[in-house]
Amino acid sequence: MSYTVRRTAGKRLSRVLTALIILYTVIAGTLYFLQEQFIFRPSSLAQSYIYQFDHRFEEVFLETDEGVSINALHFTVDRPKGVIIYFHGNAGNLARWGKITSYFVDLDYDVFVMDYRGYGKSTGERNENALYSDSQKCYNYLLQRYNESDIIVYGRSLGSSMATKVASENNPRLLILESPFYSLLDVAQGRFPMFPVKKLLKYEMPNYKHLKAVNCSVTIYHGTNDYVVPFNSGEKLFNESGNSDSEFIVVEGGSHNNLIDYEAYTGHVKKLLE
Repeated sequence: MSYTVRRTAGKRLSRVLTALIILYTVIAGTLYFLQEQFIFRPSSLAQSYIYQFDHRFEEVFLETDEGVSINALHFTVDRPKGVIIYFHGNAGNLARWGKITSYFVDLDYDVFVMDYRGYGKSTGERNENALYSDSQKCYNYLLQRYNESDIIVYGRSLGSSMATKVASENNPRLLILESPFYSLLDVAQGRFPMFPVKKLLKYEMPNYKHLKAVNCSVTIYHGTNDYVVPFNSGEKLFNESGNSDSEFIVVEGGSHNNLIDYEAYTGHVKKLLE
């Protein structure tokens, strides 16, 4: 009798373990094959779409050597204090981000903001090196029109990867990061600690490596209640900055998409950009 019970229990345990292994494999496969959908949330626009904003702007198309078209907006004011090249987050397109960046136009700055490949009217297949190359092309566009000492690089969330990379290979006036991450691997390991995400990820986005090579001052804003990029990821990134003029601004209670609602952010950024 006891032997039969043990054998039955053993079979049940074996079935449970087999089911767990299958489930683990399925989830790991989903993370690998669908990671583009997890990392990027683009929305496309028809090429005929007409942007409408309250500020003066020019629509720009930059062509890469491989025939990819990068769509961007260039907002201008009469007497700019400088120009901000803004690398946006992972969702939406320029119809949304053009309105968000108008905050800086109101502070008397020209603003240049691009759509990544597959976003809005931008074309082409994404990969990490292509994103960096496209970002540098946009920076080069500004170098033809402004003194580099007048260029400020701004990266929000996902855009912090493009911003830190560009700043590390150029000499802008300032690098500003909003809700950035230490690396994409750092965030993924925090969310999926049971999976070998280092082997699964196609994107590294090592902001900490790039930040070490940045020579200008760095200012990081991060909310303590950020549910997308943990606060400690941004704090850990800041510790990689070797510039004594750099600042880490804690936005108490701020989450991922609402720092503009807090005086800790708006008050400081206005003084920073005066």
